[in-house]
Amino acid sequence: MSGHSKWATTKRHKEAVDSKRGKLFSLIGKELTIAARLSGGDPDFNARLRNLIQKAKAANMPADNIKKAIQKGTGEVPGFTIDELLYEAYIAGGVGLVVEVTTDNKNRAASEVRSTLTKCGGNLATPGALMFNFQRLGQTFIAKSAVDEGKLMDIVLNAGADDIKTDDEECYEVLCPVSEFYNLENVLAEAKIEVQSSELAYIPNTTVEINNQDVADKLMRTIEKLEDLDDVKNVFANFELGDNIIME
Repeated sequence: MSGHSKWATTKRHKEAVDSKRGKLFSLIGKELTIAARLSGGDPDFNARLRNLIQKAKAANMPADNIKKAIQKGTGEVPGFTIDELLYEAYIAGGVGLVVEVTTDNKNRAASEVRSTLTKCGGNLATPGALMFNFQRLGQTFIAKSAVDEGKLMDIVLNAGADDIKTDDEECYEVLCPVSEFYNLENVLAEAKIEVQSSELAYIPNTTVEINNQDVADKLMRTIEKLEDLDDVKNVFANFELGDNIIME
């Protein structure tokens, strides 16, 4: 990110979401349910579920909550459906957003996302209007202090990663195809390399550089308000902050 640490910006938003412990448990619970519904409730045969269970435990999510969320996905707790949705939007500065949602009420989620965007001066885009500018990739951040660059490169490239970016001052950014994401997670764990953050993300192909402080502040507030919504899992944007922008 021009003038700013990409990891620092990512971390800022993740910490804001993670500080709301109730929401964090809710988001992980929904993902556990979806993973179990799609590929079964046995983590030995469901890499996505295994990865989520590890994240749930790392977040100190109670074991009963984890078990119940998985049972909802396998049908042992009937009458419960979780959907994964994507919304595309335009906000200040001509910036495009992809808003990732997991919800048990599509109408509520759509209404809340639309209302929040409207209040912030943005608007929903036609489905597909922005997705051409984003790639779905595995994105993993690893502290530069945790591992030598050469060693990390050998490990992740052999595990199926496409690229490792080193221009951030604090962290390496490892990108991989969706099909290799969970394998890469396992390989890093086996190598005892600590991961700062890891997720399936929508990475922009091109970005808009924002050099106006007022516009930058408005963008950050809009994203934060969207992330405050209970059903919003993540928000991905196609902008970079210029050297002159001060992050609060």
